[in-house]
Amino acid sequence: MANRPVHFIWLLDCSYSMQGQKIGQLNYAIREAVPEMRSVAHDNPAAQLLLRTLTFSTTAQWHHKDPVPVDDFVWQDVPVDGVTNLGEALQLVALELRSPPMPQRALKPVLALVSDGVPTDDWRAGLKAVDATPWGKKAVRVAIAIGEDADRDVLREFLGNPELQPLDANSPKQLAAAIRWASTAAVKAASQPVAGLPDPLVKQPPYAPPQLDDDDDDVW
Repeated sequence: MANRPVHFIWLLDCSYSMQGQKIGQLNYAIREAVPEMRSVAHDNPAAQLLLRTLTFSTTAQWHHKDPVPVDDFVWQDVPVDGVTNLGEALQLVALELRSPPMPQRALKPVLALVSDGVPTDDWRAGLKAVDATPWGKKAVRVAIAIGEDADRDVLREFLGNPELQPLDANSPKQLAAAIRWASTAAVKAASQPVAGLPDPLVKQPPYAPPQLDDDDDDVW
């Protein structure tokens, strides 16, 4: 079977509100999740997992601009800076979800959004741009809300499915679990057409994150 790409894109809130333990734990959690992503990819050799990272604060910019095969991917810590221009980040992602540069023959991309705050720019325009692209409509979307100040309504609209909810990460332990889940379950969902088509007569369960236990003393 021919190898088909799965583009996985992290969209990471790197505003000042992430400073300290949050950004430290986020960097640690993604670095620790990469080997598990490799394991998932190796279980499905007909799909080629490619990773990218986009950060947003006062500006949005690519942290890993070119798609990197998961076997070659080395996590580079992201720093914090400024406010929360999510709309600008979504506009940048939308440019990558057209064909070209995305190949027409690919598996669903994965968009994993992580935020602890409220957007400070026109995020609806950015989301509209993503939804207007062929691959944006098909993307498997995951949203992680860090702490009580995260705007969950924005994250729900990003998910674009009333059956789905953002995954709450209210402590370092929950954030690590959420990153691990987003890194592996979303890739499995995106690779499903290669692993085997579901029976069209059987209603599939909604793609939704699990409830995460938390017994940490630290709470955000």
